Amino acid sequence: MMELDCLSYGAGHADEGVCLLVRMGPHRILLDCGIADVAPLSAGLDRPMPADFVLCTHAHSDHARGLLALHQSFRQLPIYASEVTTQLLPLNWPQLSQQPESRFCQALPWQSSVELRRGLSVQLFPSGHLPGAAVVLLTYAAPQRTYTLVYTGDFFLSNSRLVEGLPLGELRGLKPDVLILEGSYGTARHPHRRQLENQLAERIHRAIADGYSVLLPTPSLGLGQELLMLLRSHHYFTGRDLDIWVDGTVADGCDAYLELLPQFPTAVQNFAQHQPLFWDERVKPRVRRLSPEQRSCLGETPCIVITDQTADLDLYVASRTNPWVLLASQKPGYPVRAWLGSVQESGFSSIETYLLAEHCDGPGTTQLIHNLRPQHVILLHGSPAYLADLANLDELRNRYQLHTPATGTLVELPIGETFLQPAIPETNYEGELSELGTEVAISLPNSITDDSRWINFADTGLVEARWQGEELVLRGLSQRELLFQGSDRTRTVNIECCGNCQHYRGQRCWNQSSALFGFKVTPDGYCPVFEAIPESEFFPDEETDGE
Repeated sequence: MMELDCLSYGAGHADEGVCLLVRMGPHRILLDCGIADVAPLSAGLDRPMPADFVLCTHAHSDHARGLLALHQSFRQLPIYASEVTTQLLPLNWPQLSQQPESRFCQALPWQSSVELRRGLSVQLFPSGHLPGAAVVLLTYAAPQRTYTLVYTGDFFLSNSRLVEGLPLGELRGLKPDVLILEGSYGTARHPHRRQLENQLAERIHRAIADGYSVLLPTPSLGLGQELLMLLRSHHYFTGRDLDIWVDGTVADGCDAYLELLPQFPTAVQNFAQHQPLFWDERVKPRVRRLSPEQRSCLGETPCIVITDQTADLDLYVASRTNPWVLLASQKPGYPVRAWLGSVQESGFSSIETYLLAEHCDGPGTTQLIHNLRPQHVILLHGSPAYLADLANLDELRNRYQLHTPATGTLVELPIGETFLQPAIPETNYEGELSELGTEVAISLPNSITDDSRWINFADTGLVEARWQGEELVLRGLSQRELLFQGSDRTRTVNIECCGNCQHYRGQRCWNQSSALFGFKVTPDGYCPVFEAIPESEFFPDEETDGE
């Protein structure tokens, strides 16, 4: 029987990064190297190199930060990626980014099968998520049959501001023997990205209007540049007398994007023909690179600052000239304090989170799996609890052989043989329900608090319940929702928008006739089944004329 297995040196849990060693017959392929310490790759090595070659899916540090150290340890080890990724990778090592030492990665073309070893070929497809990000298709022609493996890296089916989504039609019906994919968002279902963008833009607009400056820490590549495009093109900010400052490696990432402009979607290239993509002091809002000398003057008037999430964020508010709001991107399944722990809350008037989707949610992930129709599915890169949620879905368990390996785990992948589904941690909790006259109490075992998601769920101690078919769904209410629920109705009465609809409560639509039912919606949104709030609810303190 041919050997086909996958050893995880990093499964992408928390901040450990992704690094996988795949064996297909006589060939050993390293998929990504996002681990900080590459020593385990050479431990007990019985051959000159840890793999025959390395494939890097994209330039984010959790997939690429170990590549330089790996190259320095094994100079003859070939490392491949898409052309755009080869140009962006040096940003992971800023001290060497302009030196030849950081240019060790070889470019592979899109959608062309390249034979890297005898009988073993690789093909790259765009995966969305980040410029240059790739889905890897490995094909091995063994004497008995042909074996295929697909590794998605990070992927996104929807279009974003600077990247087109994964072309699902080109992979549909591929039927690989093995599919390795991320499960960053678990089974959660999120609104469309454009709706999430509008919610974030509205929050920033409100903060600026109230006299606050806004600090947005992001990774060097991807989210920071997407935010700049959002702020430059959204109607809340176009033409507004406002400064947007960009600092650190996020600014370096902007420069790298500008050098790759011909590789970007046509819409982005068209935008760049009429005005600069990033740096612009002529068109408002002004986008400027921040120098150390200018940092002390920040906040004298409301502004927006985008910087590295690894920077000392307290430096930006040291002068405290005006109040600041810190908006941090959510990492689903993990508390934001995991990487904001060193920030002094006293420096900020408010620390809040937002979600701007960069990965597929649960329905998008299952859609990709069903379209590819693999035999084995390996889920990684996400909270273990989120991955367990995905692996417990009946629609997946009944069709595919599922694996959720931890770091250091070897997964054997027998093809076409009887397979017993491995045990997956139970995620259901049994409790008791009591009717107490004027209220109902639901008691659950204390073990539920061991899940990392409990912190966010129990943030305020208040929950919201709603029926979903025959099931009752509980949702924790966040501090932010409680703060702004009181302003849900502060809108002009005669406008047909979600904020004036009688089914709009807690920032969500509760009209079962609406396509938005159960989703978070912006108050200025609209749908065809709008139902106005009676005026008596708008003005509860006014007396009505009796007959």
